[in-house]
Amino acid sequence: MAEMTIRAATNADINLVHEQLRDVIMTSPHYSDRFKEHEAGRLDKSFLRGLMAIDPWHIMLMCADGVPGGAMVSGPDCGSIFRYWSWVFPSHRQSRLGMFGMRAFDEHWDNGRFHKAYTFVRPENEVARKLLARYGYQETALMKQHIFGQDYLLIEKFYNRQDVPYDSGYQGRLARLKKAVKGIVERA
Repeated sequence: MAEMTIRAATNADINLVHEQLRDVIMTSPHYSDRFKEHEAGRLDKSFLRGLMAIDPWHIMLMCADGVPGGAMVSGPDCGSIFRYWSWVFPSHRQSRLGMFGMRAFDEHWDNGRFHKAYTFVRPENEVARKLLARYGYQETALMKQHIFGQDYLLIEKFYNRQDVPYDSGYQGRLARLKKAVKGIVERA
């Protein structure tokens, strides 16, 4: 059995993640052509690099024996963490990376920064709904004609948030520089 690990993406991973993300968006049977066009255009390499600038863990790679086999793309949103996409690459679809990734995502992000994780799922996507339910996510609302006229379920899992200032997500250059210097000092 393959050793499964999780890691934050690096700049060297952007091309792979973008290629695989575009593929899963464009081949998904659950979304309209209009949504696919919009989503593939929105989640470009610049968008992914922006998420990594906030926190490299917003693009998590699920690996089997050190080889990337899936990814999870997320971002902060008003005190919550929004899971944009979670998927296993075609080369690893018969593995347990999806289940491993679900646990790893919550273990990493239920760290006091966010009060919940949430995502949108099309009602007919039974596989995603069952996987999310298995890991404690609840379907809390059916949003009629929510995105380009299609219905979506709001699915969320509540975390244990500490009483600290909310993470706004965006960091300017000075904040990123301070964070980098702090990381260097802490490692020394």
